[in-house]
Amino acid sequence: MGLLAARSSKLSAIPMQFQVPQFIEVEDKIFGPLTFKQFVYVAGGAGAAYLLYRILPLYLAGPLILGVGGLAAALAFMQWNGRPFILGLENGFYFLLHSKLYLWNNEAQGKEQEKKGKAVPIAAPSQLYVPKLSESKLHELSWSLDIKERIAAGVAEDREHQGGVVSPLRTARDARI
Repeated sequence: MGLLAARSSKLSAIPMQFQVPQFIEVEDKIFGPLTFKQFVYVAGGAGAAYLLYRILPLYLAGPLILGVGGLAAALAFMQWNGRPFILGLENGFYFLLHSKLYLWNNEAQGKEQEKKGKAVPIAAPSQLYVPKLSESKLHELSWSLDIKERIAAGVAEDREHQGGVVSPLRTARDARI
């Protein structure tokens, strides 16, 4: 009994090792070098080509057979940006069938009204919002942080102050300290 207890304690001390599956996104090759999906696409294309050959005259069936064969080959073997071709087709049909989002551009409409001769009402200067430095809030924020750092460091010169506000740097030469 003591021998059995000694062996079981040794077995519990050995760490368990498990085989972790690798390459789980690679499909299994079932029909020779083809996966199941590839085989279905190729077989479907070959079947459709055979039916076209048997039903239509050759001068009509020829271009259709080439089109069906090309589509079947693209579906089976082509990848676009690392994704299967069928997903590209699906996204293309989705784009064609669903509505698109159009955004209104105020500046473009103002120019169109000016061309038509209508006067565009302009708000009073006190009500009109004009950005301090640029149209980009990110640029404005980075500028203000840069200026605050320069003021805190004491490197802002007197020529840069305009009405209590430090003017922005215009060139790399201005940025040299």
